[in-house]
Amino acid sequence: MSPTFRALSVRNYRVYASGALISNIGTWMQRVAQDWLVLALTGSGLALGITTGLQLLPALLFSPLAGVVADRFPKRRVLMLTQVAMAVPAAVLGVLAITGVAQAWHVYVLAFVFGVATAFDAPARQSFVVEMVGKDDLANAVGLNSASFNSGRMIGPAVAGVMIAALGSGVVATGWVILLNAVSYFAVFMSLLALRTHDLRPATPASRGRGAVRAGVRYVRSRPDLILILATVFFVGTFGMNFQMTSALMATEVFGKGAQAYGVLGSIMAIGSLAGALLAARRERPTRRLVVGAALVFVAVEIAAGLMPTYLAFALVLPLLGLSALTMVTAANAYIQLTVTPQMRGRVAALYLMVFMGGTPLGAPAIGWVGETFGARWTLILGGIVAAIGIGSATAYYLVRGGLQLQLDVRTRPRLAVVPRDPRAAVRRGDAVEALDDAARLDAAVAEVPAPVRSDV
Repeated sequence: MSPTFRALSVRNYRVYASGALISNIGTWMQRVAQDWLVLALTGSGLALGITTGLQLLPALLFSPLAGVVADRFPKRRVLMLTQVAMAVPAAVLGVLAITGVAQAWHVYVLAFVFGVATAFDAPARQSFVVEMVGKDDLANAVGLNSASFNSGRMIGPAVAGVMIAALGSGVVATGWVILLNAVSYFAVFMSLLALRTHDLRPATPASRGRGAVRAGVRYVRSRPDLILILATVFFVGTFGMNFQMTSALMATEVFGKGAQAYGVLGSIMAIGSLAGALLAARRERPTRRLVVGAALVFVAVEIAAGLMPTYLAFALVLPLLGLSALTMVTAANAYIQLTVTPQMRGRVAALYLMVFMGGTPLGAPAIGWVGETFGARWTLILGGIVAAIGIGSATAYYLVRGGLQLQLDVRTRPRLAVVPRDPRAAVRRGDAVEALDDAARLDAAVAEVPAPVRSDV
């Protein structure tokens, strides 16, 4: 089997991935239909923003608790419950729309309930992958999951648009689309039911007791490498990955285009995102270098996109933006899953999701104000600059905390490496040093330096 798809050779993951693809398509169908429903009911952009905010808010409120649940209970069972918990509000909203009694407040309440279910689903889903495929194929599976998500992003909106138009473009039409999404969650439920449980590699459940959330936070604080990854994802996600808003502003205000041209930009970026996910699937083991490097490439491309003189030039840059963004996200996700203690995997995944998803409602208003005050181009330029400063600060903290320094080697070929300031001190502390060059040098460093000491919290 091709290295890009090697995780599909695992029977359990193959079954799970088939159900997840159906659900991803349904999720993107509901996103389009729900937005259309809100606009049909209210005609208000503010109402649309409120709906989005209410759906994302639970990620900030409940992710730490959701991480504890993922660590404490069997993840397969948690996921089966969350599929039902996501299907129910979708089904209720679909029925309300089909019967013509849906009101804006119904959408608000159900969006929040749906967001709560999603908040508990996400850390369990992310930390369950390694139990299906093991560590050797984890990075590949994470990349394939991202490819599945972006395939749904390319297929779902198109299917939803065709259905809504064919059914009359009204409130009732959106209800049928949303109802289809409710049904799609049972594809995941049935795939989980069909897994061979004796082939799973479940982690030992975390012990019961108070302070489980604080223990997860302390664990992350004891790991400078995790702080670097989380900080990088936060700054890029908060100030850089506001694609829907920045692309809309560039298309309409800078290039004078309409809604159709804006929609084309989203599809073009999705192509780059899908390519980035498939490329990430080929890598056997992600590194901190890859996460930070992809983030820096992203901010450079984002700043360049803000300077593009024409609509065509802007569109041609977007695949690079999507590729670098997905490379960073998949590498960060896989790095966390591979390096975190199994008993902490759910809690750290929850913190990762809280940082990544929770940053959007914080950064979007600031980026929107920048666009209104200084112009649409500055949403990309300034967002990239702020993200670059944040990444640089996080890297500096990581170097100082780990007793490391950057070293430029120009004797054979120019390359930048991270090495200990005092190798003997690094060995005494038990700090693992990751060399930022080729794989051979990394293997030598790992072989010579003992593994990092982890806090048993």
